[in-house]
Amino acid sequence: MTGKNRKNITIGAHVNVVLKNDQRTGKLTEGYVERILTNSQNHPHGIKVMLADGQVGRVQEILED
Repeated sequence: MTGKNRKNITIGAHVNVVLKNDQRTGKLTEGYVERILTNSQNHPHGIKVMLADGQVGRVQEILED
């Protein structure tokens, strides 16, 4: 599932995000959502979240546990 719609993302969700520094390469970082930072209901580049380890990135896909 893609991370472009805020309603699909919940606190604690297992996700792949692209960090700001990795936007050119598209390298994905796996983690668990601690906070949802984007207020709008959708975003074309992915909803911005903070992972449990403090990293911030845009959700590219939501993983199934």
